[in-house]
Amino acid sequence: MIRFLTAGESHGDKLIGILEGIPSNLKINKGYIDYELSRRQKGYGRSDRMNIESDKVQIVSGLDEKVTTGAPISLVIDNLAKGTNNDDYLQPRPGHADLAGLIKYNQLNAKNILERASARETAMRTAIGAICKIFLSEFGIKIFSHVISISDIESNIDYYKSWSEIDFSLADNSTLRMIDSDAEKIAKERIDFGYEEGFTLGGKVEIIIKNVPIGIGSHIQWDRRLDGKIAQSMMSIPGVKAVEIGLGETIKNYHGNLSNDEIFYSEDKGYYRKTNLAGGIEGGISNGEDIVVRITMKPIPTQQKPLKTVNIITKEETKAFTQRSDVCAVASLSIVAEAMAAISISEAFMEKFSGDSMEEVKRNFINYQNYTDKR
Repeated sequence: MIRFLTAGESHGDKLIGILEGIPSNLKINKGYIDYELSRRQKGYGRSDRMNIESDKVQIVSGLDEKVTTGAPISLVIDNLAKGTNNDDYLQPRPGHADLAGLIKYNQLNAKNILERASARETAMRTAIGAICKIFLSEFGIKIFSHVISISDIESNIDYYKSWSEIDFSLADNSTLRMIDSDAEKIAKERIDFGYEEGFTLGGKVEIIIKNVPIGIGSHIQWDRRLDGKIAQSMMSIPGVKAVEIGLGETIKNYHGNLSNDEIFYSEDKGYYRKTNLAGGIEGGISNGEDIVVRITMKPIPTQQKPLKTVNIITKEETKAFTQRSDVCAVASLSIVAEAMAAISISEAFMEKFSGDSMEEVKRNFINYQNYTDKR
């Protein structure tokens, strides 16, 4: 099975990751991993830390001449931005893990909590997800994302509004990863206003996973359902408060006769659907359609005009401490979400087509394709 661990703190020396379960004989392009890391660091509304860091990955085990060996892959990313100790950590920030964490782990202040809970950790997830993207690309599976809202400013382009191919390269050309240029312009103005007034903004991201074969995931047990795996991975990203598959929350507005995807058959296509309201997953199993995931990110809790809190020593009312923070990190979220989607799909894919080498996995995959083509 595919699994990973990360270690390291926001302002510590390094971030460390271990990825286990990638088959042997997969060629890894380190330049692609660094490219994915650079995508994560971009985005209108990010803090000046992005001008300090220039993330590059070091792969220190699990490869031989740029090819996986089947052993765990260990990765390192250096932190260039360093933190300092000060008394502000006695003033926990509303919306962060500060207070709950320092009580849970019996800490004297919030420093060790916020350093680990920081979204900086997602840099390593992005690197690990890049390896999983390389793996999935061997089977034609591709993952795309774009921002569909910043605060209440919504894009006019999303999967269910367009009902046609979306040019995702337009998202990569946008500093907010919004394909709708008119919405992007208004959203940038709102972010500028947030910067001036000292508040932050959240938003919503849409992830599209293409060419996932029928049969990934299972209805047999709760923890093998593909939608459950994806939802858990998305909710694990700092700041994410909601996950939707397919139409998600809006499906409540549809009557049952309009909310399900009718099934058709033709000799050239086999089984197919004319709609994809389910978002590519039925009964916890991929059905061959695009997998559509939407996630909502709350406004970042750290405010430049800090909120009320309590000093954990004196118990007196005070203001939460402030530090370098993004005004809006939704564009960055979309890249992290791609990475987590790649990890979740890779895990379920290997459960279905398990093998110790790429050659073995590909044989299993081809045999299954031949079987489904005859159904």
